[in-house]
Amino acid sequence: MSWSPEKTTVNSWNEWDPLKHVIVGVADGCCIPPPEPALDAKVPEDSDMRGQWGPRPQETVDAANAQLDNFAKLLEDRGIRVDRPDPIDFSQAIATPDWETGSGFGCMPPRDVLLTVGSEMLEATMSYRCRWFEYLCYRPLLKEYYEADPKMRHEAAPKPRLTDADYRPDYLSDRIGVEKRLEWTADKFFVTTDEEPLFDAADTLRFGRDLVVQHGFTTNLKAIDWLQRHFPEHRVHAVNFPGDPYPIHIDATFTPLRPGLIMNNPDRRLPDDQRGLFEKNGWEIIEAARPAHNSPPPLCYSSVWLSMNVLVLDPKTVCVEASEVNQLEQLDKLGFEVVPVPFRDAYAFGGGLHCATADVYREGGCEDYFPHQPREI
Repeated sequence: MSWSPEKTTVNSWNEWDPLKHVIVGVADGCCIPPPEPALDAKVPEDSDMRGQWGPRPQETVDAANAQLDNFAKLLEDRGIRVDRPDPIDFSQAIATPDWETGSGFGCMPPRDVLLTVGSEMLEATMSYRCRWFEYLCYRPLLKEYYEADPKMRHEAAPKPRLTDADYRPDYLSDRIGVEKRLEWTADKFFVTTDEEPLFDAADTLRFGRDLVVQHGFTTNLKAIDWLQRHFPEHRVHAVNFPGDPYPIHIDATFTPLRPGLIMNNPDRRLPDDQRGLFEKNGWEIIEAARPAHNSPPPLCYSSVWLSMNVLVLDPKTVCVEASEVNQLEQLDKLGFEVVPVPFRDAYAFGGGLHCATADVYREGGCEDYFPHQPREI
């Protein structure tokens, strides 16, 4: 399939084919949201964010935007078309007939909201009340793509009600403790129930005909079933990572780099009984390098493992946060051209380089990377 920067075409089947068109988020108006069930379970118990909410300090917004703008320019200098979302007023209160909350979140991480599968861009349900209206930031772009590309499909997953029935009250305590959290995640006992389909797009990795989806805090089993019904020509596989006390999004845990090679967080190993899909098809799963930092930046939801939240530009080229020297070195030794990107000031606004982007176009088609499917257990 040919591509030109003047013509909008939606096409992306995996995480590594040559990237030609992408959305990069912005930090404008981002807020620390008020307490709510899903959010409270996500914030680490020792985090400086507990008890705080409201607009983020403007100097931190400016610093994040400087790095996001630099990232966008770096991609453009490599011939990649970059679009940016239109922020809404995230500081305003949000309400539905079922609940209300004091503010929204932001639109730095488009990967959380938008899942591109082939010519379709799917808006995720979102499992946080504060992110209910976040899709509005991307609607102008999706409208533009839909009008320009007659094959583009703009879909939205069914909006959940997000009542208290969607969340387990067991997670409302401020002091559960890491040991108990690890016990619960090993038992696949998460803050979200299966009352209705809940998922964030960033819990899904695309491998051509196969979609690998993390079952955790933000994506439940009912959503994984919904994705299988919605993409009937795909094979959808649920995975989980017992070593993570806060299982939020798969892209700081399990990172495909090119066909046949995946990095796995060594503290959150894919369980042995879930490795069959990869082992039967000759994929190598390697342990990611340790992060260069011992703690996340101030007021950041994410863990230090944003070190492995990289953006693959093509099977030989990968963008890595510039200060993550261990990850830079590991990927260099694996034969990649490694592009260092300063991005730590943006971490607190929604994650790393993969989080801050959403694919519009990658060269290539829908391949079958897993012709040998394991027998279901």
